Amino acid sequence: MKPIPRISTRGYYDLKTGKTLKKNDYYLYPKKDFQKLIGLKEFTIMIHGLRNDSTGAVAKVLLARNRLRRLGYFFPVIGFSYDSNTTGAHLIKYAKHALSVGQNIAKKNGHNLGQFIEDFKESSPKTKIRLMGHSLGSQVILSTVEYLAKKKQNFGVVESVYFFGASIKDDVPSSKKYGKLLQNIVNKKIINYYAPTDEVLMWANKEKHVLGPLGLDGAIGKPVSKYHQKLVKPKNHRFASYVATLNTFP
Repeated sequence: MKPIPRISTRGYYDLKTGKTLKKNDYYLYPKKDFQKLIGLKEFTIMIHGLRNDSTGAVAKVLLARNRLRRLGYFFPVIGFSYDSNTTGAHLIKYAKHALSVGQNIAKKNGHNLGQFIEDFKESSPKTKIRLMGHSLGSQVILSTVEYLAKKKQNFGVVESVYFFGASIKDDVPSSKKYGKLLQNIVNKKIINYYAPTDEVLMWANKEKHVLGPLGLDGAIGKPVSKYHQKLVKPKNHRFASYVATLNTFP
């Protein structure tokens, strides 16, 4: 089987503390596959959630790609693989610490993914880039948007954003700060697939690990005009369950 192309920052952050270990922006694997993306009409980047090692990251890209192909989308789907398999994330007593380290790493990765988008757009300005994020992947996307928004020339640089079981806060799309950033950086639309039945987000909300996750009950307040949301009923919090609810793309 051909390797799945991915932008990676594995080993750049400490899985116990979230401390930055390497100052590199990212590495591409396999590099030659990224050359093939130059000049294409578009491609999609899939960003996984917490508790995914590099094998898990690849599995999520395959799930996304297979589903999108079924929906008639035949452009490349690549991955963004980051240090989300934080120490102790699977143990209840360490869950809160592991999640906060994961959130910290996800925030820092906004710089890494944002830098990739800037670099790629320089070599292929007309290529549309779409971002899909599951769970903690929503934080990576939000931080990427924040990073890109520092430069006016990045306005509209991301074609569209898709959140699944998002762990960012429910006031993000309507907040003065983030709402405006999303509106500026995303060219077409931001779609949030939310599920009030999501057991992981329910638990995170109840335990106050994530207060009011956007993926649980949708947005509060008056979201920006490019934001839309869809109520879905996945079997559980896993990306496989969410992507199965997807009926149209892009």
